[in-house]
Amino acid sequence: MNAQDTPYVIDVHNLNKHFGDKHVVNDVTLQVARGEIFGFLGPNGSGKTTSIRLMCGLLTPDSGSGTCLGYDIVRESEEIKRNVGYMTQRFSYWEDLTIRENLDFVARIYQMTKRREAVDRALETLGLQSRANQLTGSLSGGWKQRLALAACMLHEPKLLLLDEPTAGVDPTARRDFWEELHRLAAKGISVLVSTHYMDEAERCHKLAYIAYGRLLAQGTASEVIASQNLATWSIHGDHLIALSERLRKTPGIDQTVVFGAALHVSGSDHAAVERAVRDATKDGAMRAEPIETGLEDVFIYLMSRSTDNFKVTS
Repeated sequence: MNAQDTPYVIDVHNLNKHFGDKHVVNDVTLQVARGEIFGFLGPNGSGKTTSIRLMCGLLTPDSGSGTCLGYDIVRESEEIKRNVGYMTQRFSYWEDLTIRENLDFVARIYQMTKRREAVDRALETLGLQSRANQLTGSLSGGWKQRLALAACMLHEPKLLLLDEPTAGVDPTARRDFWEELHRLAAKGISVLVSTHYMDEAERCHKLAYIAYGRLLAQGTASEVIASQNLATWSIHGDHLIALSERLRKTPGIDQTVVFGAALHVSGSDHAAVERAVRDATKDGAMRAEPIETGLEDVFIYLMSRSTDNFKVTS
C-alpha cells in the first residue's frame, strides 16, 4: 500500500509487548496524521521508546496490528525502516569524522545515488555548511543534535521518529530545533517525538501520555487538560511547603505542587478544592485565586496515579 492511500502515517491498534513477566506496552492504540507533530510523553520507563520501536517495525509486538506509512508493521518492517527517519536518545554518529563525512557515510548506508547533492542539501537545510569540515567530537550538544536531524532527513523521509531528541541540550538550541520541526511539518512531514519538557509538549499538534505501558490520555493539549476535569487554584505567600503538606492531607485535594513563588492546588471535586483553599487562606496572610489548569498540572496528576509495572512487589 502506498503511504498516500491512508489518512494516517501511523495507525496502530492494541499493541502489546512483554519483556519477561513485565507488560511494557499495554494495549496501545494511536494515530498520527500527515504533517502532524505528535508528542509522546511519560515518565522514565513508561514504555515510550518501546512503543516508538513497535510502530516503526524495529520491534515485533506480541499482539496487535497497524500500519506505518501504509506498510504493515509486522510483515513490511523493512519497507518502513527505509522510509522513516529515526533519531535515538543517544548520539550515535562518529566523533572522529567531520560533519560532512558522517553524512556521506549515512548516505552510503542508504545506498543513495547523488550522495554529494543529498549531503549538500542536508548541510544547507540544517545550517551546517560553515561547520561541514569540523570534527564531530568537538561539537556542542546543540550542533550534534542538528547533525543527527540532518542524517535523519538525508533520504527525505515522510515520517520522523524522535526519541527525546533534546535531552541535555540548552534552551536556545531546543527552541531552534522545534522551529525546524515546525518547518518540516509545514512541508507535510509527520513527526512523532517523545519529550519530558512541557514547553515542547505545548508546541505539538497532538499529545499522548503513556505511563508504565498504558496510554492514559491523548488529543490536543486543551483536550488532554479537559479530559481530567481538574480545578486548580494558585496560592501566593510564605511557608508554601508547609501549606502544601497540610493541604495534601485534606479531603478533596488530589494534588499540591509548588511552582516558583506559587502553590498550585488541584482536585477533581471543584467545590471541595475551593472550600479547602479558602479555609487555608482565610486569615488573609496568603492570596488565592482560581487559575486555568495547565498541562504540567495534568501530567503530574496522571503520573501520581500510575503504577510502576517494574516495581518489585512483595
